[in-house]
Amino acid sequence: MTRVAVVGNVGGGKSTLCRHLSQELGLPLLSIDQIQWKPNWKPAPYEEIKIKHNEIVFQNRWIIDGWGPNDLIRERFDLADTIIFIDHPLWVHYWWTIKRQIKTIFRERIDEPEGCPMLPMTWLILKMIWVIHQSSRPWILQEIQKLKVNDKQVIHIRSPRQLRLFKGRM
Repeated sequence: MTRVAVVGNVGGGKSTLCRHLSQELGLPLLSIDQIQWKPNWKPAPYEEIKIKHNEIVFQNRWIIDGWGPNDLIRERFDLADTIIFIDHPLWVHYWWTIKRQIKTIFRERIDEPEGCPMLPMTWLILKMIWVIHQSSRPWILQEIQKLKVNDKQVIHIRSPRQLRLFKGRM
């Protein structure tokens, strides 16, 4: 594992897993949220996101956490040797997101984009979980199915237990 792309719905443990893998494997970590959002949740221009994304993906070693534009996901998947899709049951994403949002009342998330407080975004985030599940999830499943035949290591994590077991092996 030297080029790792991690995707999945909101509140599934992607960022926690990526920090763990980054430490265990010594891989530089890029969170897509850090480059696609400006303060106050203003979207960064596509060209800026693409430049920062490409600065990472054309290196020999990395782990990238998150979604971003579909063409950049596809590019990341093409260049990755390992793709991890965190795909818990929908209720897990909702439950973990609600817990995370409550925790932000007492402390900031270490991976939250600069100047982008999480708590005011709670309702939008909860709606986004549904949209991702309905529209983006089928697309990701289709994309990773294509890549399984291309000697890519595709890890499809479907439950919190599988996530714990995977982290425990690292």
